[in-house]
Amino acid sequence: MTAEERSAQIADVLSTEFAALIALDRAAFRRKFRKMAASPFAFYRGSACLFYADMTGEFAANDFLDERTSRVWIHGDLHAENFGTYMNGSGRLVFNVNDFDEAYVGPFSWDLKRLAASVALVGYAKALSDKVITELVTRFASAYLTELRAIVAGGEEAIGSITLDNANGVLLRVLQRARLNTRVELLAQQTTLDNYERRFADGDGVFRIDEATKQAVLGAFEQYLDTLPHPASTLQSVATQVKDVVLRKGVGIGSAGLPSYNLLLEGHTEALENDVVIYMKQAQVPAVARHIDDANVQGYFKHQGHRTVESQRALQAYADHWLGYTELNGIGQVVAEVSPYAADLDWSDVNEPDELAGVIGDLGRAVARMHSVADDESDHDLVDFATEEAIVAAVDKDENGFVAHLVDFAHAYGARTRQDHQIFVDLFRNDKMPGL
Repeated sequence: MTAEERSAQIADVLSTEFAALIALDRAAFRRKFRKMAASPFAFYRGSACLFYADMTGEFAANDFLDERTSRVWIHGDLHAENFGTYMNGSGRLVFNVNDFDEAYVGPFSWDLKRLAASVALVGYAKALSDKVITELVTRFASAYLTELRAIVAGGEEAIGSITLDNANGVLLRVLQRARLNTRVELLAQQTTLDNYERRFADGDGVFRIDEATKQAVLGAFEQYLDTLPHPASTLQSVATQVKDVVLRKGVGIGSAGLPSYNLLLEGHTEALENDVVIYMKQAQVPAVARHIDDANVQGYFKHQGHRTVESQRALQAYADHWLGYTELNGIGQVVAEVSPYAADLDWSDVNEPDELAGVIGDLGRAVARMHSVADDESDHDLVDFATEEAIVAAVDKDENGFVAHLVDFAHAYGARTRQDHQIFVDLFRNDKMPGL
């Protein structure tokens, strides 16, 4: 493919994927694309649609896939910056995969390849040699397979988590920093006190809404309560009282232009320090779904909000107990807590090969646990077999070949992404991106 042909393909894929949202808010997408222009990794983060077009196009491969390993519950956007901390439903602070907006059912190897290519991009940005990058991707693949085999041998009880009790090095520091965060600090950042009552503070990206919109949001909130994993009736009577509602417009690489409402809840008592902030965000069709032709999967979900929540519950053990879904004006929404304990892994803190290898090995184990949770032992029947057994059986036919294939892909797609980034920058700065 020539540079001109690739340029046309990039413009076509991105404009097709984002056309509807660009039409709604061109300014938000200009900001998104400027952020994507900042680096090859930022471009990679924002262009999952291009990645999956390549997975079914130029970079299509069998990837040790069969009838079962082609329909595993996958994260859908598994790159190096989609890991961090959260407080799980059992009250434990955990480091794990996060951000399940793109989750779907598809080939397990697509998750691994997306992460492997991101590792190559991280390594290149840190001026690491190709040899070191090879070692890091190999470490990821080996840790993933070792953990899968341990789960096959030990059963579901063998699926663990990275917590304050067992983390070390970089990940322990991330967890410890997250533990220092408090709900009071979050509330102080986002709210103010007015006549002895808390409400959202005005500020950049915060918009007051009219009464009709507020009533629509409150109606959607009432529907959402019925989707919580535990009935709303089990909550204390004050817990779900809504004190304020504001509109926030997405400004991140992945959320550009998406309307999101923040709701301030009373919390489990009337004490002001335990108020809860939740968000109600419009869910989108995941990029990977456009390349999966499976009527059973497509027909399983009521809407994209339902798909996002069911996917997260499937892939994440002990998910946020505020996680649920609803519809607003006929559009699926995902609802969850704005948690003070969410902290992303900061790769600027990890630079030396030995330290990187330790972190990437932990990521490999985390991905294996994620893939293993969402199978026939879970509460979801879309994937009705033991995914860890299916994947191990497929890879065991040629483990060395599988690891080598992942390494080769990481180098090749990392190089392709660096080239694509430059093409994208030239398209954008020369006003050649359709719709903008």
